[in-house]
Amino acid sequence: MSSTFTRRQVLLGGLSGAAVLGLTVACGSDSGGSTDPEDVGTLQFFLSGDANQGGGFAAMAAKYEKETGFKVEIVDVANEDLTTRLKNAAQANDLPALARVGAVDPVWKSATMDLAEIMTSAGVMTDLSTQDEDGRVYSLPTDVTGVGLFINKSLFDEAGVEFPADLDGDVWSWDDFVSAVKQVQEATGASYGMAMDASSHRLKSFLYEFGSTLWQPDSSGTFTTNDATKAALEYFYEINDDSFMPRSVWLSEADGNALFKSGDVVAYYSGSWQIADFAVNIADFEWASVPTPRQPVQAVNFGNAASIVVFEGTDQEQAALDFVTWLYTKENYTELATTSGFLPAVDGITVEYADNAEAFDLYNAEIAASDPIVTTIKQMELGFEVAGLSVEGDPLRDQVVRYLNDEIGVDECITLIGEQMTEAFGSAG
Repeated sequence: MSSTFTRRQVLLGGLSGAAVLGLTVACGSDSGGSTDPEDVGTLQFFLSGDANQGGGFAAMAAKYEKETGFKVEIVDVANEDLTTRLKNAAQANDLPALARVGAVDPVWKSATMDLAEIMTSAGVMTDLSTQDEDGRVYSLPTDVTGVGLFINKSLFDEAGVEFPADLDGDVWSWDDFVSAVKQVQEATGASYGMAMDASSHRLKSFLYEFGSTLWQPDSSGTFTTNDATKAALEYFYEINDDSFMPRSVWLSEADGNALFKSGDVVAYYSGSWQIADFAVNIADFEWASVPTPRQPVQAVNFGNAASIVVFEGTDQEQAALDFVTWLYTKENYTELATTSGFLPAVDGITVEYADNAEAFDLYNAEIAASDPIVTTIKQMELGFEVAGLSVEGDPLRDQVVRYLNDEIGVDECITLIGEQMTEAFGSAG
């Protein structure tokens, strides 16, 4: 692994132990802008999907105005339009005070405020904060998203097949899980054993559970992986057999969510974002979140669902930083996470979920118990994001689709993924 990547790992891992300098330092007087509500005016906060998440940010903005007199206007932009709108705003020198984004964009990266002091003071997860090698923090995660496993509990109960409900005791291996699901299929006549979204986010989680280290750069910047990756891909190929798994999901873009909700699929390998949907839209059977299998590694892929950034050049920098500082205090962030049903991105937060608490608790437990390889790879990817590096398409997903379709063999699949990543990111290695 390259020295640059090693320095990045040390930096990102070490920031969590940095001295807490206090909230007043995070919002120091050199950040610019008035601190009088009448002079500052309305702070625009661009984001997507707040209404779908219980209006959590809108509720916190209303609370903040009541407490401080500062008005934060939530501008809810369609997710597919948010990236373009922020790019256009940056080019027109008309950025909002702050935004909740999926990733830091090179177009406006240099126009963001450093959020390092808020990160350390509030205990925000350093592994998911976007920062450079010098410790400058461009964004803070507002919430966490995690891969996970759902089952049709009604089918399991009908078949009389047991399943683990939490991480206490023995958690099934992939061999155990496949065997159990096949028993349920045979007893109930379900068409498929499992659907898995055709996403590298899900497939990475699967690979981790077999001991894969994914693709990482060596000292020359060449991306390679370990032997466990091949074993996992071969296993994945075998269960994509149109009986245990419908090949149409990965090869024809069939909707795994719809298949599971039809009641004719025993299990669904997807993630935490499905909980709210299932709670409202599944009425014909009982579903449950269950531990993901390990073979032998306990790991689920997780990351920042979205992140908050504060823009400079607005003459509202100080007021925006003050709002973010306030938002990430324990009391306020807990309220936000509870209202929106977030997996928390702040250490030491306990969320009392009103609905589906068992499912959310399981996700939080699985994230906490995941192998360190998950954060190692996430840190690497965030480093590429900060550097403005990207790769065309999705090498892991795209090449695995070719492998499942018998266009290439497993060895060529692994080689091609490494070559694409080396070409895109080798200069960062």
